[in-house]
Amino acid sequence: MATFLAAGAVGGARKVLAEVQQPNRVHRSKVALSMYRDMPEGEIAIEEFERFAMDRLRVLKGIDDLKAKGFRVDQMQDKVIELYDKHMATAQREEKQRKDAVSHFVLRLAYCRTEDLRRWLISQECDLFKARFKDLPPRDQRVFMEANELPFRPLGRPDFEEVQEQLAQVLLSLGQAQQASALLNGKVPPESYYKVPFEQVPDLVASRRVYLQAGYAYVSKDQMSSLVVQPFRSALSKALVLTARRWAAVVAPAEADRLAPVVESLSQRYLGPDYSDAEKRGVAGTITARDIPVLSKSSFPLCMVSMQQALHDSHHLKHDGRMQLGLFLKGIGLPLEEAMRFWRTEMAAVAPGDKFDKQYAYNVRHNYGKEGNRKDYTPYTCAKIISSTPGVGQVHGCPYKTFSQESLRSALARLQVAPSNIEAAVGMAAAGNFQLACESAWEGKHGCACNTGINHPNQYFEESRKAIQAQQGPADPAAAVAAGGAAGGGAAAAASGTPKTPAPAAPAAPAAAAGGGGGATAQLQDVLGDSSRQQPQPDSAPPAKVQRTD
Repeated sequence: MATFLAAGAVGGARKVLAEVQQPNRVHRSKVALSMYRDMPEGEIAIEEFERFAMDRLRVLKGIDDLKAKGFRVDQMQDKVIELYDKHMATAQREEKQRKDAVSHFVLRLAYCRTEDLRRWLISQECDLFKARFKDLPPRDQRVFMEANELPFRPLGRPDFEEVQEQLAQVLLSLGQAQQASALLNGKVPPESYYKVPFEQVPDLVASRRVYLQAGYAYVSKDQMSSLVVQPFRSALSKALVLTARRWAAVVAPAEADRLAPVVESLSQRYLGPDYSDAEKRGVAGTITARDIPVLSKSSFPLCMVSMQQALHDSHHLKHDGRMQLGLFLKGIGLPLEEAMRFWRTEMAAVAPGDKFDKQYAYNVRHNYGKEGNRKDYTPYTCAKIISSTPGVGQVHGCPYKTFSQESLRSALARLQVAPSNIEAAVGMAAAGNFQLACESAWEGKHGCACNTGINHPNQYFEESRKAIQAQQGPADPAAAVAAGGAAGGGAAAAASGTPKTPAPAAPAAPAAAAGGGGGATAQLQDVLGDSSRQQPQPDSAPPAKVQRTD
């Protein structure tokens, strides 16, 4: 029996998390890859609980981004291994295996709650598993299959000779003439191929990379990752369903204020740069109210262009729209005084003088942490914007999701996006790939590739400023004009392109999650033992009620 302990963040208290039967642990651990049938041994602090999960999430989201950009699985091998080594690296081999196991089980908790989350996790974990299996030396691959009792056996010589010519033909069809010649000349041993039911390798069958006969597929050792991943996929799928039931019944109700927010926030976590503090990123005060119309045309994403134009035309935005646009402007460097000037000017027709001060000024100051509980609000991410659903008379949200195809074409044409990119963006939006559509629009507007992808409106803006600066050159006076340099040279500083500062997502209140020595995590035995929103912490004073005026 092995014991998995959780160490609380407060006072170093520890609590037994689970006792799990772990057969063949020593034998299995000889190979770094795991089927995750066993819970990890030893202690884990709440801080590690979240940090390990975030590192693995960076790997999985990196894999998802590669697929979204059109990379095939066979093209992703080196990139996936590079991602894994970058984010899962530790000083010791044993510690890396422990981190791998702990992070996997934590993400099971975070992604078990809905069918969409489970499907996403299974897809990325399987791609990661395949890449790591292919990266193993042949001897370690055999050790892994034997240790995990996978029912795959190589061909005997009679069976191999019976299909030898057909196997060579498959290789020829794949353009592997040299391997086909070696096979026909007897230079390939029979144990290089496996005979399995065809339904166990659907991806190889679909791509016509195997020979089929009488319901069986003949799989070469180079393609074994597609075979080995099927038991892994099946086991993970069943474990996630079981975990979802136990999480809902056992842990979530009892830990609604401690562990549950930490776990549930993981599936919604933004992993890119932190745009909440313009001063730390060196862009505070670089934008003035007079710069906004020019910058909107040159560097705002479509979601912000749409709201800025609606505000200018109707002199009003509802609360959600003011929040989305206001926090974006704060993130690009618009200081509070200029924000007040911008909103007061744009809304003067419907909220002149005292009316603005009474109904709207509080909300602007609140966004900057100057009212209420003085929280430093963060600009909305693409994920948050996409998840919002604007009602009647509202213009916030993601246009790639909410606009009709014709409206989207017209809006992108007004942004001067290249026609080919407009059609590509419309097609991606129709397929539900809203961030890829935004990326295509960015590329069509700036005439260059966006290698970073688009995950945040403020990232779109900063990448736009960098691209414009690179095209115009630092000595080009047009750069200042394009950035609104007439306004005291404020936006000219922005035109130089403030470099993004990568920062990990802020921990979701680990001390609170640990509450009282990790007691919350003790109940995870019932959730993970047999298989397996981030809430802000209140200030000492109760938060003031935010005035909401539509």
